[in-house]
Amino acid sequence: MDVDRFDPTPIYKQVATALRDRIKSGELKPRDPIPSESKMVADYDVARDTARRAIALLRSEGWVVTLPQRGTFVSDSPGTPPSS
Repeated sequence: MDVDRFDPTPIYKQVATALRDRIKSGELKPRDPIPSESKMVADYDVARDTARRAIALLRSEGWVVTLPQRGTFVSDSPGTPPSS
């Protein structure tokens, strides 16, 4: 997927939407790892910080969880925000 640099939507949100769509479609299933930051940088032609912001957004929305020293994975209940 290419990001649309003329779209007023921030690029990190476009990347997050692309990943969210992959989760919703079942391409990425619960507990599957999401692409690494390096892979997102290459696939979407974005800066590493943009990839990090996309992951942070998906984490805050409950789509993914990050496990220290292991990586970031699709949540067991995608789309359910974590409880505080």
